[in-house]
Amino acid sequence: MGNRGKDNNRAGRPRGSPGDRSSRESAQARSGGRSTENTPAVARNAGAQQQQNGAPAVRREQGPAASQQAASQGVSGGNNGAAPRGSVPQVGNTEPAGNGHGHPSMPMHRRPRGGRPGGNGPAYAALDLGTNNCRLLIAEPAADGFVVLDAFSRIVRLGEGLGATHRLSEAAIDRTLSALRVCAGKIRRRGAISVRAVATEACRQADNCAEFLARVEADLGLNIEIITAAEEARLAVSSCSPLLSGALPWGLVFDIGGGSTEVMWTRVGEGGVTEIIDHVSVPLGVVALAEKYGGRDVSRGAFRDMVDEFLGPMREFDRRHGISPRIKAGEVQMVGTSGTVTTLASINMRLPRYNRAAIDGSFLRFKAARRVARELLDLSYEERAQHLCIGRERADLVIPGCAVLEAICRVWPVGRLRVADRGLREGILLDLIGADRPQGARPNGRAAGTSLTPAALPV
Repeated sequence: MGNRGKDNNRAGRPRGSPGDRSSRESAQARSGGRSTENTPAVARNAGAQQQQNGAPAVRREQGPAASQQAASQGVSGGNNGAAPRGSVPQVGNTEPAGNGHGHPSMPMHRRPRGGRPGGNGPAYAALDLGTNNCRLLIAEPAADGFVVLDAFSRIVRLGEGLGATHRLSEAAIDRTLSALRVCAGKIRRRGAISVRAVATEACRQADNCAEFLARVEADLGLNIEIITAAEEARLAVSSCSPLLSGALPWGLVFDIGGGSTEVMWTRVGEGGVTEIIDHVSVPLGVVALAEKYGGRDVSRGAFRDMVDEFLGPMREFDRRHGISPRIKAGEVQMVGTSGTVTTLASINMRLPRYNRAAIDGSFLRFKAARRVARELLDLSYEERAQHLCIGRERADLVIPGCAVLEAICRVWPVGRLRVADRGLREGILLDLIGADRPQGARPNGRAAGTSLTPAALPV
């Protein structure tokens, strides 16, 4: 993959370029369409970091008001403006959520344009530095969740080449520093009073990550913590728990990342509480698989090899908890949060380009996901790159993601999954805002996000 996309990731690139999905508000905060260089140190996390060796139960029915990105700039979409050349069947089997708009029954808010940069209340910031993406969400509290003030997402491929060298490359570090500089500027301009910035699998694996994070803190004032896989699982379930139905007692929640894949086995209890029973973290994600097996030109044999690599850990996890018998009894539901599932859902819904409002909270049947995956396998890299729901920067990652999803669906034939366009940032914001709420406060009489009661969960 080399340095492909490096120029497209420069901080001065105009908004709307592929891989740089700043919110509309971010344009107002820029000077001449460029990010602010040499930003001063930003606010440190105000004691709200919740990393634990065990994960807590999390509240359902009061999830985060997750970031609403522009319809043409969703988490999964690469918007290069070109029409798709590939003929991908776009079968309409993706079912809308209960309110008909792909949302769970919770409000989604964005600050109206024209307000002051910091909004009307205290601002909180959550930054998720993954193996593939750098994502930022800034929000202020609301009675029923939070209001998104600003958002940013850019593909940086921090973990590029990590599997071979066990080190973060200089090219990847440069791309990531460019994105983090934009994030630091946004946090400063919004005057965030509490910040949590986390790094996941790439930094867990890299031998030189400590030096990289020290450089980030020295240059940008961002204090980024490397979280455990258990904490990553907790944050993901916290943000996705509103999508779990109280009608079924068990839930599988998975997150297909760039450097690792997390699967969480949960108990959906009474009173809106979802308990994480256990989780498994497989240190392979879409970036690692693309580098190992190829992502541009993927044969069906290579696809099968990717699937097979994940079947072992998934089956062992299944046996450990007796999940399959509960699936046969009709007691298990599934939620998936990743660019893979949001991309497949958007293609399946025949969307001309990615639209978060239609995707988050929708249902995707396994049969439809497999149909789209087969057709994507038949497309060339260039045809995938020109699809507006995929984009060039994700064209080599979507097939590895489909392989991971196939392994999950094969081991746990639930039949359909609920699609989540939300993740660690939303979980972090719930923690930060919840820590500052008066004890016992419940927005609109409902649960205030995350319960911090620890539950046993091996790392």
